Amino acid sequence: MISLRPSRKLFAGRMRNFIFGVEDSLVSTVGALSGINIAGLSRADILLAGVVLIFVEAFSMAAGSFLSERSTEEYMGDGVSHLKHSFINGSIMFFSYFFAGFIPIFPYIFTGAPSALWISVSLSLFALFALGLVSGKMTGVNIFKSGLRIFLVGGLAVALGVAVGRLVG
Repeated sequence: MISLRPSRKLFAGRMRNFIFGVEDSLVSTVGALSGINIAGLSRADILLAGVVLIFVEAFSMAAGSFLSERSTEEYMGDGVSHLKHSFINGSIMFFSYFFAGFIPIFPYIFTGAPSALWISVSLSLFALFALGLVSGKMTGVNIFKSGLRIFLVGGLAVALGVAVGRLVG
């Protein structure tokens, strides 16, 4: 009988790409937008920079995932590389990065820079915590600890973006 459920190794690779894509997108996008906002650029410039960042980074992250997955499979395998697995993992990276990146951009569509900044940061931190809860549930570890871990690590990166924006602006 053929199992429709991917093996543990395949699932782990897909989960890794999903979590990495969402976390990196939230942190990179909110960090960049915060820095750009604090530096004093216009709302239109902030939106443009955010959208460009999401498209370029989503593709770059997907390409990096695809290439690293291919290399790992070639190294670990028996000489056979599974192009399909590398493509699926790269696609998961692309879409998770792409869609998560719009969470920090969303407030800038509707409101001006000062309030959009804090709404964007708050939404992103909430999404990081939620990602940690999902990660904990998927891995079978304490969901609160997992949520807090991703929230704190991601929050440090967000704080760095804000700090750099203040220094440069």
